[in-house]
Amino acid sequence: MARDGNGDPENLTNRLLIVEYEQVKEEQRARIGFRDNLLYATLASMAAIITFSFQNGGQPELLLLLPPASVVLGWAYLVNDEKISAIGRYVRGDLGPRLAALAPGATRVFGWETAHRDDHRRVSRKRLQLAADLLLFSVAPIAALIVCWSAEPLPAWLLTVSVAEVALVAVVTVQIVRYADLRRP
Repeated sequence: MARDGNGDPENLTNRLLIVEYEQVKEEQRARIGFRDNLLYATLASMAAIITFSFQNGGQPELLLLLPPASVVLGWAYLVNDEKISAIGRYVRGDLGPRLAALAPGATRVFGWETAHRDDHRRVSRKRLQLAADLLLFSVAPIAALIVCWSAEPLPAWLLTVSVAEVALVAVVTVQIVRYADLRRP
């Protein structure tokens, strides 16, 4: 078995697990920053599309750009959010117990990974986050389509595009709800 400078293989294993923890936490931090910036990017793209659609007398059919923007950004948001949660599950369920098994006595490791999930308001916060996600990535694009449909009759090909957009928004909506993690820890 490989030995560190002190000849202690357990110490080497502990250090490797700590390095792994630091790396996955760094990935989690980076993903959190990226995910949170996707909210701002979505709002900015929506504002730009809405502004562009109603400038110079208005072209409401340009609102058809809003659902694809919401779907693409919403999907990226969802994928990053799921990876953030997966990292937390890995640390709680795999990495933490492996390191605790190597620690002397009944040492609890990475307590924050479970402590923050024990908050009795966690489920209500997750529900509010789900509502905000649905508002941004589902309700707003559907509202844009409704405005577009009611503004003037659309050519058949644009109507077909808009129906396909409804389907795309529905797919993202279902996935957002499925990954909401509303269960208690």
